[in-house]
Amino acid sequence: MSIELSIRKVVIPEFVFGLDALNLVGKYAQNFGAKRVLLVTDEGIIKHGWTERVCNVLRDSHIAYSTYSDITQNPKDFEVMQGMDFYFTEGCDVIVAVGGGSVLDCAKGIAIVVSNGGNIRDYEGVDKVTKPMPPLICIPTTAGSSADVSQFAIITDTSRDVKFAIISKTIIPDVALIDPQTTTTMDKELTAYTGLDALCHAFEAYASVANSPITDLHALYAIKLIFDNLPHTINNPDDITYRAAMMLGSVSAGIAFSNASLGLVHAMAHAMGGLLKIPHGCCNAHLMPSIVRYNFDAIPERYRQIANVLGLIQPDTSDENVLKALDAAILQLLQRCEIEVGLGRYGLQKDAIPRLADAALNDPCIATNPKIPKKDDIIHLYESVI
Repeated sequence: MSIELSIRKVVIPEFVFGLDALNLVGKYAQNFGAKRVLLVTDEGIIKHGWTERVCNVLRDSHIAYSTYSDITQNPKDFEVMQGMDFYFTEGCDVIVAVGGGSVLDCAKGIAIVVSNGGNIRDYEGVDKVTKPMPPLICIPTTAGSSADVSQFAIITDTSRDVKFAIISKTIIPDVALIDPQTTTTMDKELTAYTGLDALCHAFEAYASVANSPITDLHALYAIKLIFDNLPHTINNPDDITYRAAMMLGSVSAGIAFSNASLGLVHAMAHAMGGLLKIPHGCCNAHLMPSIVRYNFDAIPERYRQIANVLGLIQPDTSDENVLKALDAAILQLLQRCEIEVGLGRYGLQKDAIPRLADAALNDPCIATNPKIPKKDDIIHLYESVI
């Protein structure tokens, strides 16, 4: 086994994984000296009772809080700015985020502008956030975004109808309380799309030109966990063993992509999600098969390792058959998750594709894709998923 010896930095937050991890939120808030917490959540999480669980712990810990829940799917720039105003109006000093990727990304955005000022759009790109955020505690309620362990935040620029990435080690949460119970209230569709988002994180981290032995370990482990457990989780939503496996897969995928970055799937998904207003995991799921085929000839040995971990091939399998086996396995997984590839039904129009291609080319995730595409390549890939 050859070990890569080039220097790599790996950054992750402190995290606690396991049943009832969310009950530690009061202790951590106290450790940060919280006088008043900004509790960031959304109406769906409130409805399912997870927000109240956290509120109860904060009350028992004698910590005041103010709740900000005006957050929608694919969090908007103005929602971040409203959250910042609310933080200051309420006199908050610590942020606790309870929810899926949209809530956690919005909370990161609020924390960025609280400390750094300006508009959240000012921080698009890599290493634009210079000042430390207020203490941030994340409690994820989906197994997919990995925003609770990553140095990424994705926000929608409503003036351009495009999602943009903010990437900086300064936006890694101070602690993540990862409690698999919180995912039991996800419906089948959300379970599928968030799980496939995590799978795409792991695939792209392993394919990334910024991969390392540490990120590879987490990426391959996540891929195996998700392939083995996602369909069972969808069909057995109350089984905490499957839910825990998916949550662990999401954490490992998050550690991998946060440090190795992503690739063309995410660059194209960010552009498309902002325009079509559909879940991020949905975009990724539909794009992933075509982009694995597109990237394959640049890194056949990397994809061979993935196929090997999944038990799809023999040592003497040709590259051509490795791709066929991997492609078939991905498509079969999508089928088991009841996803039929094709984004035309979501409103993707051919005349919008050149604009989407331009946005994807400017996304920072494209820099670590194993093959740097031209605009025509991206246009063709979008056309393949209509």
